[in-house]
Amino acid sequence: MNLAFSEKMCYTFRMSNAIDFISAYNTIDARLRAIYRGKGNLQFSDLVRRCAEFNNTVRKYEDDLLLCARLRNVIVHESKRDYLIAEPCADITQLICHVADLLSRPPKLSVLKEKNVTGIDGDATLADALMRVSATNYSNLPVYRKGHMIGILNNRRIVRAMGQALERGEDMDEFLQTRCENALHEEDLRRFYRILGRNDTVQEAIDAFEDNRKLLAVVVTEDGTVGDKIVNLLTSADLPMLIRILEDS
Repeated sequence: MNLAFSEKMCYTFRMSNAIDFISAYNTIDARLRAIYRGKGNLQFSDLVRRCAEFNNTVRKYEDDLLLCARLRNVIVHESKRDYLIAEPCADITQLICHVADLLSRPPKLSVLKEKNVTGIDGDATLADALMRVSATNYSNLPVYRKGHMIGILNNRRIVRAMGQALERGEDMDEFLQTRCENALHEEDLRRFYRILGRNDTVQEAIDAFEDNRKLLAVVVTEDGTVGDKIVNLLTSADLPMLIRILEDS
């Protein structure tokens, strides 16, 4: 930010759109640097281009932000103490303020309608789990102990375990009496699932799938911890809906 502009010109142009424009620009600049988390002192335009590769809001407004960067440079570097060389119109000022607000206060997962997520008690058997999966057509089945989630059974994990048991020559009827709790693998929850809270952002859910191609689901709980009540379970099939939320913001 040009301090000379902010300190000397704010009084003269108190009612100018330029003040709101520059303030929003600086907010966006700070948010882009936080989003990118990269090293080096990149120029604003470079930040926009790089963040547009993985942030849907920036991608949507990329051309507008690049235009705003050029306008900002003219205002800051060409204006004089008592002379404003360019005055942003109301539309462009409203737009950049809107983008600043989106990046500062992006839509949260709490905007999603809560789902009644089907689960199963840890004392239930794998046979019970298979019947539950068949009845609901859900791929991921949260497992509970005394009302708290302790892990998630995936239908493919169950089928794989059944195949391994057959290879070992185990009796399948006996194997299917295995308690769901005992069939859980602790590392699965870390490798194939991401736990987020209602106050985490829609963008974080999208990023989770982009960061981990093996991710099976984003589990949304009240406060973002494993033992909390599950209020939503998002799979890759929900990505178009999540992206629409950002695009409509």
